[in-house]
Amino acid sequence: MSARVFINEVAPRDGFQIERDFVPTADKIALIDDLSPLGFAKIETTSFTSPKAIPNLADAGEVMAGIQRQPGVDYVALIPNEKGVERALACGTDELNFVMSASDSHGRANLRMTADQSLERFERMTDLAAGGGAFINASISTAFGCPFEGDVRPERVLEIVARLAAIGIQGVSLCDTTGMANPRQVAELCEAVLTRQPKLSLTVHLHNTRGMGLANALAAYQSGVMRFDAALGGLGGCPFAPGASGNVCTEDLVHMFEQMSVDTGVDLDGLLKVAEGLPAIVGHDVPGQVFKAGTSQRRYALPEAAR
Repeated sequence: MSARVFINEVAPRDGFQIERDFVPTADKIALIDDLSPLGFAKIETTSFTSPKAIPNLADAGEVMAGIQRQPGVDYVALIPNEKGVERALACGTDELNFVMSASDSHGRANLRMTADQSLERFERMTDLAAGGGAFINASISTAFGCPFEGDVRPERVLEIVARLAAIGIQGVSLCDTTGMANPRQVAELCEAVLTRQPKLSLTVHLHNTRGMGLANALAAYQSGVMRFDAALGGLGGCPFAPGASGNVCTEDLVHMFEQMSVDTGVDLDGLLKVAEGLPAIVGHDVPGQVFKAGTSQRRYALPEAAR
């Protein structure tokens, strides 16, 4: 195996937030507990946002308090504002994932804020979180394109990343919110961020809306990125981004890396067993491919006529 990559599971937040039906709190906790021993670097557990904005995550405090924490796993919450910081820290959240948009139109639709307004708020949120012991990450939505504006200039994203670093943000996630990115674009932007901000922890958060999720993940890896968000079964999508479908599927991503002899630290067999139970939790089929087809090591009996 080559150098280790780190996989962050985001289905309990990014996946469940957009489901038609509310996933019961006990089911969320049970799923996170099943995922925790499998070797993930991080599990994005919930979001401390307004229940009116995202009713499916209204039980954020109960979920964060109810899980059985696994040593070596960071439990993450998406944080939209100062109140969210306070609620998350009160629950002992390991990582606060602030969220903003690179494009002003998506920011207004999602957060009622422009990018500059979000950055101003992040300064206050970072100050509020100081001394709380939590790692602070910032996710930049629409980093590769906006469903309202179209292209987002790489220079604008790099400017935002520099401003995040200046206010004390420790990690940045580049998010392809509606699956608009292509591998060349991903490679170029990731290389630029790694070159200009080598002290930041860089993660890519990719969606598979147009079938390029794994190709984009590979491009990011070949550019030097070692941290990847993914969602069990390929669940997910942004409720404020028209046309957004699920995230890169965790088991498909892990399988790809393992076939390339890239160590993920994730127990793929155990992950596939958990993935098999996901349709029953959400009440519908899910996009993931490997748990349906089996791994590349799966073998079939030779047809009788061919023997």
